[in-house]
Amino acid sequence: MELFAEKRILTVSQLNGLIRGVLEENFEQVWVEGEISNLAMPHSGHLYFTLKDAGAQVRCVMFRASSRALKFKPKDGMGLIVRGRVSVFEPRGEYQLIVEYLEPQGIGALQLAFIQLKARLAKEGLFAETHKKPIPKLPQRIGVVTSATGAAIHDILNVLNRRFANVQVLIRPVKVQGEGAAGEIAAAIRDFNRYREIDVMIVGRGGGSLEDLWAFNEEVVARAIYESKIPVISAVGHEIDFTIADFVADLRAPTPSAAAELVVKSKAELASDLDALSHRLVLAMRHCLEDCWGDVNGLTRALKDPSLLLGHLAQRVDDLDERIKHAVQVMLLRRKEKAAFLQNRLRLQNPALQVEQGKEILLGYCARMENTMERLLERARQATAVSAGKLQALSPLATLARGYSIVRKLPDMSVISDSSQVEPGDLLDLTFQQGGAHCRVETKHD
Repeated sequence: MELFAEKRILTVSQLNGLIRGVLEENFEQVWVEGEISNLAMPHSGHLYFTLKDAGAQVRCVMFRASSRALKFKPKDGMGLIVRGRVSVFEPRGEYQLIVEYLEPQGIGALQLAFIQLKARLAKEGLFAETHKKPIPKLPQRIGVVTSATGAAIHDILNVLNRRFANVQVLIRPVKVQGEGAAGEIAAAIRDFNRYREIDVMIVGRGGGSLEDLWAFNEEVVARAIYESKIPVISAVGHEIDFTIADFVADLRAPTPSAAAELVVKSKAELASDLDALSHRLVLAMRHCLEDCWGDVNGLTRALKDPSLLLGHLAQRVDDLDERIKHAVQVMLLRRKEKAAFLQNRLRLQNPALQVEQGKEILLGYCARMENTMERLLERARQATAVSAGKLQALSPLATLARGYSIVRKLPDMSVISDSSQVEPGDLLDLTFQQGGAHCRVETKHD
């Protein structure tokens, strides 16, 4: 009894709790790489998966607070690098890795998120050229969605003032990087669409790293640009930078300054174009007037004395009048001849005459039919008499009248023609010329 009193006996829960404390104390933060499998994403928002390599595997869980920060979507078979702490799931006694951060092997998380979102939006048709709207050539009001303190807005305003100072610019300041920037950008685009007083808008910022530009890779910004009724020019980063917003926008400018140059022509260019068009218009009008004067002079020379023209027309009227009178007389004569011809045909087609002819034909047919029917009936009588004689000669009743009978075996009523078909004790049915009888076979002989 003293031996057992010295021992400390643990419950299973206590044992798992102690192991959990040891693991969490000694493996507070570890980095592990492996291939993901058995990925489960329930409605709770937690991620459950297995991380494995060629020789082993470990259960992992990433709670909702950490999984919400993921920029890409993990898939089975993807290679991952994870950071987390080792713990024990006490109800099952299984050790697991509680993941706080993960990224794909060989490619950054943001880059993978960019590729995944780009592929999905392209499949939905958000990048289709058929959806892109034309940029107005002479916009009166331009909306700008960017940071109020960044270099981009200063570049845009400097270019617009230099090229066409009369254009109106409406600025909707937003955050262009960091938490909440994407939501502000999308809201600004929708605000301009509700305002409806601008002709085109520029959405952008200066250059930076992929992380700095990430707000313009968010789905909420892409869908706001796609749904915009106002043409959108994307001006994000430098020439080498591409974002999701660039693919969705109606026009992509490599820099904010380039966007300002694309949206308006300079006043000097417009004045030069106007002078060229004015010069071309003057030349065209001059050529047109010269052609018209030439036509007037030609028509003046071709104009003759109206009295001569009227005399020729009067003579032609007289000629046409004579020709019409002759044509009318010829037409009336032809009509009279045709009426006489039709009247004669109508007389020959008199219904009374046709009825009389039809009666004679019908009487002839009736007489022929009566003769034919008499002959057919006579032939039928003769054939019937012959067939009746043959039937009488072949009738089984005549045979029965001479003393014969028909014998059938009961119960199947099969006809008996041979003694081998019956056995003593069989019941037979006998049919005579008049009536019949049942009998039993007592004996048989061959």
